[in-house]
Amino acid sequence: MKRIAVFCGSSNGASEAYKAGAIKLGEELARRGITLVYGGASVGIMGTVADTVLQSGGQVIGVIPKLLEEREISHKNLTELITVQTMHERKSKMMELADGFIALPGGPGTLEEFFEVFTWSQIGLHQKPCGILNVNHYYDLLISFFDHMNEQQFLQDQYHQMLLVDQEPTELLEKFATYVPPTVKTYAKNR
Repeated sequence: MKRIAVFCGSSNGASEAYKAGAIKLGEELARRGITLVYGGASVGIMGTVADTVLQSGGQVIGVIPKLLEEREISHKNLTELITVQTMHERKSKMMELADGFIALPGGPGTLEEFFEVFTWSQIGLHQKPCGILNVNHYYDLLISFFDHMNEQQFLQDQYHQMLLVDQEPTELLEKFATYVPPTVKTYAKNR
């Protein structure tokens, strides 16, 4: 793993634990020499994870849509800042650059980005690990919903196992290092 994309909130959230989790992840990425790929903002835990990687001697690539850059929220001190036209281009570029994807706490945008790369993996557009850093149990309900999708047969076992989850960045990155992607989803019926 040379580069990992992190999806996360543009705010700090209600608990200091979310910022602390972003700091721990940033320190661990830098310690392992893994470049952070993220949304390019200077605000919220997005800014925190980027600042931490940079302060720890690591590399950071930001990918930001022109609309958000014009609102002056782009981070000015990154290793590289890539400006794209649309949100979709942002996700596509981040997928291209990254060797894996992690969701830190965030809102609907974070979930939308994570679900898209998870789905892309499920249908074979990439074979990169997708994980949730479950800081302060933020994603417990979402993890339970993945279990529910599996129980209700809308998410097959092999794709349910694709979701890598941990509360600690070190352990989550170890799961990334040993990740074996499932076979590509097909829709053929067993005969």
